[in-house]
Amino acid sequence: MGSLLGGGPVAVLLLSLSFFVCSGVVDAWRPWPSQLHNNSSSKGKGKGEGGGGGGGGGDLEFGGSKKYEGSSDLVELRYHMGPVMTSNITVHIIWYGRWEAPEKRIIRGFIRSLSSSNVPSPSLAEWWSTVRLYTDQTGANISRAVVLGHEKNDRRCSRGTSLTRLSVQSIIKGAITASTKPLPIEPRDGLYLVLTAPHVRMQDFCGQVCGFHYFTFPSVVGYTLPYAWIGNSAKQCPGVCAYPFAVPAYMPGLKPLVPPNGNVGVDGMISVIAHEMAELSTNPLVNAWYAGQDPCFPTEIADLCEGIYGTGGGGSYTGQLSLDHRTGATYNLNGERRRFLVQWVWNPVLNYCFGPNALDK
Repeated sequence: MGSLLGGGPVAVLLLSLSFFVCSGVVDAWRPWPSQLHNNSSSKGKGKGEGGGGGGGGGDLEFGGSKKYEGSSDLVELRYHMGPVMTSNITVHIIWYGRWEAPEKRIIRGFIRSLSSSNVPSPSLAEWWSTVRLYTDQTGANISRAVVLGHEKNDRRCSRGTSLTRLSVQSIIKGAITASTKPLPIEPRDGLYLVLTAPHVRMQDFCGQVCGFHYFTFPSVVGYTLPYAWIGNSAKQCPGVCAYPFAVPAYMPGLKPLVPPNGNVGVDGMISVIAHEMAELSTNPLVNAWYAGQDPCFPTEIADLCEGIYGTGGGGSYTGQLSLDHRTGATYNLNGERRRFLVQWVWNPVLNYCFGPNALDK
C-alpha cells in the first residue's frame, strides 16, 4: 500500500521545495459557467425514489446535448508512481468562520454518503466507486471507506478573514496543536478539509479558484498532511462558484436551478468538495495520477470533467439531470436522506468522464 510518509526526509524536503517552485498553484478549480442558456424541459422519468431531499419521482432535464463526454483520444492520464490513499480515509473538518448548524449538516451528510450502501441508485457511493478504480504501484485501490472524523471550529478566524494559500496551513497547524480537542494527526489516511464561511476572503477566490488542494509542509505544520480548502461563495461570487444554483450577471435571462438542499452557497460547495476529495485521494502528494508533463500544473481526474454532471454534458451544457417535482430542486445523485449535484470524474477503464446517473451506461 502507498504511504503518505514514504520517501523519508529527503522526499519531504523535495516536495516542500516544489511548492515554491510551482508558486503554490497545484490545483485551482473553477467551474466555468455555461456560456449558453440551458434550455431544459421535462422529457422522461428519472430515478427519483428515496432520499429526504424531496419526495416523489424525478424527471430528467434535457437540453441541447452531445452524447460523448470527454475526449479519450486527447487525454493522457498517467500514474507517476506516487502514493494514493488506499487505507480507510478519515475526513477531518475545520469550520473556519461562522457556520450555521443546518449548513454543517448538509456537508456532513455528503461525506457520510460516500460510503453508504443503503441508498438508491444513482448514489454517491457509486460515484466514489469510479474514484476507487485508481491504484498505487502495488495494485491497491483507493479505499472504499470514507468516514467523517473529528471537527474543529475556528469561529473567531484565528488567521483573520483575508487568507492566503499558505495561511491555510497555519490554520491546520492551529487545529492539530490546539490545547483543547485538537484534531488527530493522521498522515497516512487523514484528509483535512478547511471550509471557510461566506464572509472569509481567500487569495484568488472567485477570480481564479473555488477550491484547491495540496499537502502541508513539515516546516510549517510539522507533518505532511493532505488537505483541501473550499470556500462558501454565497456572499462573494455565487454566480461563479455556486453555478448552476446562481448565475453571473453577464448571463442575463438564465434562470438558476433550485439547489437540492435549499442552500445556494453550501450546495455549490458540495461539488467542489467532491472534486477536491477525488483528486486528493488519487494524487495526495502531487506525484501520482494526473495528465500533463508539469506537476506544478497537473490536470487531475476531476479537472478533466469540470462542468459535466450528466449524460451529454460538456461545453455549454451541464448534462441531463433529475428534477424533484415537489421541491423543484435539481440533482444527479442520492445520498443518505439527501440529494446532491456532483460533477463526474474521469473513469480510467472507460477512458472518459462517467457518473452513476449516466443514461447510456
